[in-house]
Amino acid sequence: MSTPAEDLPDVAPRLRELRRRGRLTLEAAARRAGLSPAHLSRLETGARQPSLPMLLSLARIYGTSVSELLGEVPPERDPIIRGDRRDSVEADGWTYHTAGSPGRAMQALRVEVPYGAQGELVRVHPGEEWIYVLSGKLRLTLGDAAHDLDRGDSAHFDSLTPHRIAAATRGGTELLFMHTLIQSPDLH
Repeated sequence: MSTPAEDLPDVAPRLRELRRRGRLTLEAAARRAGLSPAHLSRLETGARQPSLPMLLSLARIYGTSVSELLGEVPPERDPIIRGDRRDSVEADGWTYHTAGSPGRAMQALRVEVPYGAQGELVRVHPGEEWIYVLSGKLRLTLGDAAHDLDRGDSAHFDSLTPHRIAAATRGGTELLFMHTLIQSPDLH
């Protein structure tokens, strides 16, 4: 009869591979995860089993999901999103139209930003963002610098930079927006 630990997938090789792929030392990855290097080493050799909070933390650091760490293979998704089948959600005055498949590392949206929505709200979170202005004018504040983007302009930035997005024209702004929780390799 098998024990529960024997039924768990072996995440040790994946943890080591993802750390090395991200060009992180054992010490750097352990520090980011709030673990000792010795404990992370034991996780990578299979001497210890990680808890769910540890898996969540390591997945974020390595730019992946817990499902991938556990070796789960997602079902094939239809790569085509038809315009008449897109979902839309309104939040804080903004309207978000789904432009990509759910459950991916990258989220793609078409966003309608009304003038004055969200006021002085500043955001900071892991990942990267890409914005392309479809109509109107957008005011993008990155750190202390404010940028006015016109139709056809785009921006690509590390979303750990404090940022604020606002419509700069009374008629509002429409934009394409992509966000990912996976950090680019030069951020490590």
